[in-house]
Amino acid sequence: MSCSTPPKAPTTSAEWDTYVSGVLERYFAANPDSAVGAGRHEYDGKMSDVSKAGIDAEVKRLKEERERAKAFNPATLDDAQKLEREYVIAEHDSSLFWLETAEHPYRSPVFYANVADPDIYVTKNYAPPEQRMKALIEFTKGFPGLVAAAKANLRTPLPKSFIQVGRIRFGGLASFFKDDIPQAFASVKDPALLKEFQAAMAVAIASMKEMDDWLKSLEPTASEDFALGADKFRQMLRDTERVDMPLEELEAAGKKDLQRNLALLKEACAKYAPGKSEKECIALMNANKPKGGAVEGAQAQLNGLKDFVVAKNLVSIPGTELAEVKEAPAYQRSNSAYISIPGPYEKGLPSVYYISPPDPKWTKAERDAYVSGEKDLLFTSVHEVWPGHFLQFLHSNRAKSKFGSVFVGYAFAEGWAHYAEEMMFDQGLDSQAPETHIGQLTNALLRNVRFLSAIGLHTGKMTQAESEKMFLDSGFQDPGNARQQAARGTYDPAYLNYTLGKLMIKKLWADYSAKHGNKASLKEFHDKFLSFGGPPIPLIRNLLLGDASGNPL
Repeated sequence: MSCSTPPKAPTTSAEWDTYVSGVLERYFAANPDSAVGAGRHEYDGKMSDVSKAGIDAEVKRLKEERERAKAFNPATLDDAQKLEREYVIAEHDSSLFWLETAEHPYRSPVFYANVADPDIYVTKNYAPPEQRMKALIEFTKGFPGLVAAAKANLRTPLPKSFIQVGRIRFGGLASFFKDDIPQAFASVKDPALLKEFQAAMAVAIASMKEMDDWLKSLEPTASEDFALGADKFRQMLRDTERVDMPLEELEAAGKKDLQRNLALLKEACAKYAPGKSEKECIALMNANKPKGGAVEGAQAQLNGLKDFVVAKNLVSIPGTELAEVKEAPAYQRSNSAYISIPGPYEKGLPSVYYISPPDPKWTKAERDAYVSGEKDLLFTSVHEVWPGHFLQFLHSNRAKSKFGSVFVGYAFAEGWAHYAEEMMFDQGLDSQAPETHIGQLTNALLRNVRFLSAIGLHTGKMTQAESEKMFLDSGFQDPGNARQQAARGTYDPAYLNYTLGKLMIKKLWADYSAKHGNKASLKEFHDKFLSFGGPPIPLIRNLLLGDASGNPL
């Protein structure tokens, strides 16, 4: 991170486009690791400045940039530019919230683990392996400084769950550098380059182990002080998602959706497993494991899901790209599945849908239970690929607004992917078989409990143990997942955005179709929604419906 003074605010519509391009260039210069992730490889090997001085400079830069955008007169802009102006301001508010208000650099080891992530150089074949190896060597030179900054900046005692996830990330990175990365570059034969690479890997491994060991040393004094507090939690929603409503109303909406899904589960189980409890019914569904395991099973599901999207004419597919399925690397197993998608400046690279194996330290029963049933996995595949994240990013990477391609919001991305699960079932996926409905509902209930846990954990209404119990009892999660999910809620307070985003999109479609009547098609709505990139959903609501209330539920 570095500080630069942005230019004066533009005063005409034509100048806005030039200005917003400059916003991106200044962002990339200040955040080179993010630039590389977006596909701007002139920044290869560079690392953001995460020292206290670097963080202070970035906060100053963000505030200056935000004020320049706010000073621009929206009366001079067309509708798309007005949305983009609000989008720019919102994105800077979001960054400032996490850096300054939530104080992530001073509270969360994950902040530093994200900066240290070498994935782009290892798994994305954007250049010959020799070129990527040189960039990775240069990148690892920043690791000792990153570890020093993390140890200087993080305020102790740290919450226990923050230490745990930090150790998963840094310990996993040490293993990744030791075991996986050399294999990824096995084709490189240049003796001099390999010698330099081996030395760099030794530095990387030592740095990651140093961070892991330091976090381990904090375990005896770990705290439970993870909560943002009600005021900051509500500010998080305003600053990061432009949702401005009382937390009581928000929580009531989450409880209503939970009860709706529980009632639907009861109905589906009565058809699928008459006489059995919901827990027994879900266990029966999960006993039907995907053939060949989760990775092979997920790969087999993708073609059928794409064909269904096309046959039902649900949303445009703007490209021919496909997603691969692989086992998640060790340092990225704090959640069961995720997808890695090339940035908007990349060309011709595959996306990878990663699935995490169970933790080998768990009991055999817990490991067996962690592997999803075939129909549960089906909706994970919907969420991650067709028509979830993968398709959404095919659209955002082609958005007219480059700013929209680069900055895709949490509730937009996760809300769309979660909305897609229910939408696909409602449109007749797998002939709406009861077992399939149970698979969809278990995914929905998981996100319902995340929603309520996020509010409860961060407003002091719920302990981590109570959250874990809720994942077991109302989310019907296995013990391993329940532990992971409750812990995640402590360091990811915004993981309510899955359900929040889904509810906002459902309400937007209901109101949009009511306004346009028979002229509104689901495909038209989906294409329009996805065309903006990934702004806070209330901004799209205001553009499409003229509703700027901040209460999109």
